[in-house]
Amino acid sequence: MAAPIDYSKFGPMGLDIQMKEPRILVATLNRPDKRNAVNATLHTALEDFLHIVNKDPDVRAIVLTGAGQAFCAGGDMKDMSQDPGEKGPSYILRGPKWLIQRFANCEVPIIGAINGPAAGLGASIALMCDVIYMSETARIGDTHVNMGLVAGDGGCVIWPLLVGPARAKEYLMAGEYVEAKEAERIGLVNHVVPPEKLMEAALGYARKMANGPGPAVRWTKMAINRTIWQSINNVLEFSLAVEALSVHTEDSREAVTAFREKRKPEFKGR
Repeated sequence: MAAPIDYSKFGPMGLDIQMKEPRILVATLNRPDKRNAVNATLHTALEDFLHIVNKDPDVRAIVLTGAGQAFCAGGDMKDMSQDPGEKGPSYILRGPKWLIQRFANCEVPIIGAINGPAAGLGASIALMCDVIYMSETARIGDTHVNMGLVAGDGGCVIWPLLVGPARAKEYLMAGEYVEAKEAERIGLVNHVVPPEKLMEAALGYARKMANGPGPAVRWTKMAINRTIWQSINNVLEFSLAVEALSVHTEDSREAVTAFREKRKPEFKGR
């Protein structure tokens, strides 16, 4: 018999993982002082966790949420301030790609409990969950363009699948947030509930998965995910490549400067 998987190693990396109930893991993005922004360490933790949990026979469902007031503010600006080209080609088209691929290839059902704002990469992480419960006080948006960047690390993959190309372009090209009720109405998320009922609602669905026929549940998920894989194969590498190119635009550099100076950016369109 294989040794139990030790999930405690992810805690210092910003990903708290607890077996709250039999066969249900609660994974919490745990950098509340940074609004759970994803730095390189947390990025790696998510990649590794989504891979090894497939091998855990004691886990049949995952609830993914955020610590504190936010779900995830997106990529950590300190990481973003470094030119991706300086990190080497493996960073540009490997790490970001692996995270989305590992969400799609995770056999265990993932139930999102979106407790607060989910922005940029945080929106992609939320929307890559299989069933999404959202607090009525939360909002979600892929805000890459507000930083002069292409929505490359998952947004161009998952938004069109959920709401269609026209609505995806409407929100992603404007970098706009979607309020919870509107997100539910257009099919971006499954259910909107009061904040005090969010975790119980998510855990309620997780219990259905935990008590269901495991192989049938997993294989149904993976069969449906073939559609997501088609979009990943068609879109993700291109969107990541043009996101890397957009880092070099004047607009992107202005957005970073404006963020540091706490002012509105003045885009020049170049």
